[in-house]
Amino acid sequence: MIVADLMVRDLTVVNQDVTIQEAVVQLADAQVHGAPVVNRRGRLVGALSSSDIVQTTAERTSGGDADELFDDTLVRDIMTTPPKTIAPTEDVRVAAKQMLQLDVHRLFVVEGESLVGVIAQSDIVHAVADGKI
Repeated sequence: MIVADLMVRDLTVVNQDVTIQEAVVQLADAQVHGAPVVNRRGRLVGALSSSDIVQTTAERTSGGDADELFDDTLVRDIMTTPPKTIAPTEDVRVAAKQMLQLDVHRLFVVEGESLVGVIAQSDIVHAVADGKI
């Protein structure tokens, strides 16, 4: 089985120039814990996860104001770079190994320079549980 067989194609994408507050709303609305971050041209430039937001909040608001952080900080300032990627034609087992080695929950699927999907640990677990793998 290849990555393209399990990846999610309908992505929530966050622009690097929005505030953390706007990104939190996007993630919550989409009910996801992470999303690819793109620049104005739509090119993949990073990843934003709930872990990035929690870590930044903990580091920057000890004794400070969380509202200011969320309203004044842009996604580009806290996103993880470079984003972890994989090709859609790669074997799912390779994706699983990469996630374990990189200690990430998802890989962004790119074909050439285009973002075409995302595959998460949960996608692989569901496929195993359903007997697809």
